[in-house]
Amino acid sequence: MGLPPVEKAVVAVIDGLGHAQLAAHAGHARTLARRLADDAAIGAGFPTTTAAALATLTTGELAGRHGLVGYRVLDPARDRVVNQLSGWDGLDPASWQRMPTLFERAASAGVPSVAIAHPRYRDSGFTRAVLRGAEFVGAADAGERAARLASALASPGPALVYYYVPELDMTGHAKGVASAEWLATLEAVDAELAAVSALLGRRHGMLVTADHGMVDVPAHAHRIASAALLEGVRHVAGEPRCLQLHLEPGADAMAVADTWRTSEGRLAWVATREEAVTAGWFGEVDPEVLPRIGEVLVAARGDHAYYADADDRARGMVGQHGSLTPAETAVPLLRFGAFG
Repeated sequence: MGLPPVEKAVVAVIDGLGHAQLAAHAGHARTLARRLADDAAIGAGFPTTTAAALATLTTGELAGRHGLVGYRVLDPARDRVVNQLSGWDGLDPASWQRMPTLFERAASAGVPSVAIAHPRYRDSGFTRAVLRGAEFVGAADAGERAARLASALASPGPALVYYYVPELDMTGHAKGVASAEWLATLEAVDAELAAVSALLGRRHGMLVTADHGMVDVPAHAHRIASAALLEGVRHVAGEPRCLQLHLEPGADAMAVADTWRTSEGRLAWVATREEAVTAGWFGEVDPEVLPRIGEVLVAARGDHAYYADADDRARGMVGQHGSLTPAETAVPLLRFGAFG
């Protein structure tokens, strides 16, 4: 990346801030927009969901290696689907997420790490999987986050600091990217980053990025899977923008995929597990991770989303993500301080 050496390196993660959304609303985010350039976008990896993307960010590995291959993922040993943000009962974070984190690698080089995030995340399995090796520092809002960062920057010696901002993603899910509420939250986040960047000293650098972008899904774009589409399906994992279908023993994955292609091929990319792995959707896939990936994947195009149940509570979300569209996969990479 051509970054100069610094004493303190800060990585600020704005959950849900896609590059396309920032560029489209640059007038509401002047601090961030001033750093936009032709090379200010990077890929979030696949699937474009927080669990997979943050694990990729903090390990430097794609989902096929770290193992968090979606929002809801099959636990093959127990034949159950588990939520990768909140459903860690029975899973060992130290082995389920299979790669060393950058915080662990930094510690081995004598560089301590600090992770600044909301206190509710402190003891979660997901935190222990993707932030291990960092000292967790709780901060409930923008003011507390900035104060904790100021303290980390003032401490002697080198440090790697992870700075997590969740509010934009929460507003996007509830109200949508096109809403006045989302724009107001973007303005608040931009003001926070302006204040945070002012804390940086001469030997401090900060990168601002995100885990994924977001697409508004209108109610008329909800697609409820028919009984024919779910024939032979044992478990539905993933999320509405990217279903991962695990099949009953003996079911033919290609036949299931062909049924979906016939019905939904104009509205979704449909692939068998083998096709998706060959195409590199998950990067290199380790043998231990392969069974966690659905045998058939349905990745929504445009603004559609898929539900196995008409009563799925996820239908209440406006902004969604998980698929392969540029609006979801491209995230900003903005440089501040000594990195600027």
